[in-house]
Amino acid sequence: MRLHRLALAALAVCACTPALANHGGPVTGAPQTVIVQGRHYDNAVGTQDAASAGTIRRELLQSRPAQRPGEVLEFVPGVIVTQHSGDGKANQYFLRGFNLDHGTDFATRINGMPVNMPSHGHGQGYSDLNFLLPELVDRIEYRKGPYFAAVGDFAAAGSADIRYLSALARPFAQVTLGENGYRRGVAGGSTLLAEGISLLGAVEAAEADGPWTVPQNLRKLNGLFTLSGGTRAQGWHLTAMGYSSRWTATDQVPQRLIDTGSLNGRPFGRFDSLDPTTGGESHRSSLSGEWHNDGPAGRTNLSAYAIRYDLDLNSNFSYALERPADGDQFKQTDKRTVAGFDGEHIVNHDLGAFPARIVAGVQLRHDRIRVGLHDSVARRITATVREDEVRQTQLGLFAQTSVEFTPEFRAVFGLRADRLQASVNALTLAESGGSASDSLASPKLTLVYALSPKTEVFLNTGRGFHSNDARGMTAQVDPGTRTDDPVNPVKQVPPLVPVKGAEVGLRTEAIAGLQSSISLWGLRSASELVYIGDAGATEASLGSRRRGVEFSNRWQPLPWFLFDADIAFSHARFNNGSRIPNSIDRVASLAATLRDLNGWTSSLQWRYLGAGALTEDNSERSFPSSTFNLRVTRALGKQAAVTLDVFNLFDRQVNDIQYFYESQLPGEAEAVADRHVHPAEPRSLRLILQMSF
Repeated sequence: MRLHRLALAALAVCACTPALANHGGPVTGAPQTVIVQGRHYDNAVGTQDAASAGTIRRELLQSRPAQRPGEVLEFVPGVIVTQHSGDGKANQYFLRGFNLDHGTDFATRINGMPVNMPSHGHGQGYSDLNFLLPELVDRIEYRKGPYFAAVGDFAAAGSADIRYLSALARPFAQVTLGENGYRRGVAGGSTLLAEGISLLGAVEAAEADGPWTVPQNLRKLNGLFTLSGGTRAQGWHLTAMGYSSRWTATDQVPQRLIDTGSLNGRPFGRFDSLDPTTGGESHRSSLSGEWHNDGPAGRTNLSAYAIRYDLDLNSNFSYALERPADGDQFKQTDKRTVAGFDGEHIVNHDLGAFPARIVAGVQLRHDRIRVGLHDSVARRITATVREDEVRQTQLGLFAQTSVEFTPEFRAVFGLRADRLQASVNALTLAESGGSASDSLASPKLTLVYALSPKTEVFLNTGRGFHSNDARGMTAQVDPGTRTDDPVNPVKQVPPLVPVKGAEVGLRTEAIAGLQSSISLWGLRSASELVYIGDAGATEASLGSRRRGVEFSNRWQPLPWFLFDADIAFSHARFNNGSRIPNSIDRVASLAATLRDLNGWTSSLQWRYLGAGALTEDNSERSFPSSTFNLRVTRALGKQAAVTLDVFNLFDRQVNDIQYFYESQLPGEAEAVADRHVHPAEPRSLRLILQMSF
């Protein structure tokens, strides 16, 4: 189907029946902006269109510790965030039976800018959140499943929009000192430049060695400036960001080496490295802007962004399997410029006797990429496997309508149309160059019924998608062998892969102070994106199906006490019945928070990452991981506080990530299939002093 036909279909939905302006809430007959405020969550009955969607507010984000910036996503129920390499690299994410690798199938935005990188040097959908400044986060709006027309690529499992503050009540400075050479300083403030115009600025510097025998030597610089003006009804902001980091990585190591405790006669432990030169550096700068106007004709939101990104990543996961003399280190490079534009218009009106709301929008993104894969020794290139110039454009049109048929019943109808065009200039493998394009229409439907003023039930269904790497769309030659095998030719992948999902959910506040939701969900993907541990890449595989249940609770019996309990079970299989390697069967998070008790605030969180199949036949399974994190804060007057964070409180010897594949150690005669693990850090303490002025 051509793009103009998809566009007409989307606009037809707009013309026939109006769409929802936000992601939840009953509609009204007159244009207005409705803001539901909550101390920790904006997930009350009547505010969302799915039991698994919600908003996490700043107050809660400040109450719990995060070992790494990306761990703010653990506030999203069912999400677990880990790391399998150096802290300058993107995290590993787990949700709904997915090992999302570095971000595939979970779309993330920060201040309106997409974080996921298509056709990335290390893995499709790579989502590096290390430039995030947690102190500036105002809220996280999250959704799960492909049920929302405004969300496109990589959102099959879910999505999160992380929104920054545009102004600070007071300037602040914060210093953190921790074990293993951890040091961090961050400062920020805002000022009024003229009537209605303010400037916010924040800077961060951090360094850390970690518990690794080869020091991580992480060095990070980060900064942000936002110029904003206007009001909630009519306003704008312009944001400039800059980020730079470099690090040495301790990649995963084989379990057999940890078990024997020695390598060629020398001791070897959990935190040792087989290649002391892995790691890399990453740089990111961006300029983004947003303008909105809320008037009699409806609300218009316009935003645009430009991003410059650079990654040089050196990894070694198989050690001496391919190149016994020099080792198997490889370098992945990604240099890109990204430009994009988003626009939407929202109108509240009546559809006959029914209050209704319509939103129609457009999203445009263009990536200009130079991406490479090289053999390397000590970060020095020894051979080029392939290098490509990629041009990729994605256009999305969407329309969504919400109609309130009765005070108890509302429905949301949506349609999304997407078009992807990509061209690959293969600089080293000319026969693998070319162009590809694809279009996809994604219908959505949501039904919401209020059983009572305190209880709602939801039915959500829809189609979403993820894109594939442009190099896979045009591939003709295996870059490893550099030969065109007529018997087993390289199989090209489709540009857009549809994912179908459905969910039944319930949310209730029938018990005073307790907010509970339960979701039963299912997903079917035409092709699975699977992380290949020994290749350091994400590849397309068989189609898959998943199903599961999520149970989330927020209990606040007293103003100073909050208890969170999130438990999720999932079942993941390829279409042929085989297990999906690295899919996790269950995750859980329990947290108790005490606030403002005679100047004291504290929280204790339990994180559980369950077991999962490491091989398709389930003959090898990962071991579960269970850890506790503690935060205790003491207010020192009204303008200062001291905080102690303790990660892995009980010093559990667990792993952040586990894979099963073949590797060969120096001195081994042949490859060995084995479990490969990256250990979680042992108990570590950080002390934070914060001052406001």
